[in-house]
Amino acid sequence: MKASNASSFRTARGNSRIASAAAALVAACTLPLLAHAEPVTPPPVPSNIRILAGNKAFLVGHAVGTQNYSCLPAGVDAAGQPRYAWTLFTPQATLFAHNLKEIATHYFSPNPYEPGTNPFADGVIRATWQDSKDTSTVWGKVVPGDSSTDAAYVAPGAIAWLRITVVGADAGPTGGDTLTPTTYIQRLNTAGGAPPSTGCAVATDVGSQAFVPYTADYYFYRKAKGNSDDE
Repeated sequence: MKASNASSFRTARGNSRIASAAAALVAACTLPLLAHAEPVTPPPVPSNIRILAGNKAFLVGHAVGTQNYSCLPAGVDAAGQPRYAWTLFTPQATLFAHNLKEIATHYFSPNPYEPGTNPFADGVIRATWQDSKDTSTVWGKVVPGDSSTDAAYVAPGAIAWLRITVVGADAGPTGGDTLTPTTYIQRLNTAGGAPPSTGCAVATDVGSQAFVPYTADYYFYRKAKGNSDDE
C-alpha cells in the first residue's frame, strides 16, 4: 500500500493536526473538570438518531483519533468509465473521560456474534469499542437511516452523527462488564474525519491511504431500570 502525497497524514503536518486535536480535547475537558460523578446528559440530536425510550445514557467518551481511508475501485459512472472512491477501512481512536483518563479504544474488528460469509474471518466486520480497564467489548452497526449530516447539528467538513445499534457484546477475560450492557451508541459533536476531496481519481491512486484526524463524543446507552423492552 502507498500513502497519498496529497492527503496522507503520516507526515509532520498530519502529526501536528493530531496534536492540535488532542490539545483541543484537553481544553474542552478541563473547563471545567467534573468534581464528582454526574448524570450523563447527551445534547439535542436530529430526530432520526434519537435513542428509543427505555434506554438511558450511562457513559460518554471524548474521542481523539483518525478515520482511515483507502482508495478503491467504486464501479463505473454513467458513461461506463471506472470510478474510484476513498473507502473507510477502520477508525482508530482513544476515548477519554472528562478527567482525561483513558476509558476505551475504538476500531473495526470481526463480531463473533454475526457469522460472516468469509470463512477466514471470525464474523462480520463491525465498529468496535473496548473498555481500557476490563476489556469488555461491544460491536455495533448503523441501520440505514440512522445517520445525519443535518447542518443544524453537524459542523462543516465533519463526519456524520450516528445512532449505532449494538449487535454483540463480550465480557473481559476476568468478567469485566463495563460495556456489555450497552444497547445503543451515539456518535455526536464530530469534528473532521471526512474523506479527502482529492487523491483518489485514477487507477494509479488505488491503494493510496489517508489518515484523517477527527474528534467526537460517543454516548453509551443501556436499558433504564424498570424497562425490559424498547418502547
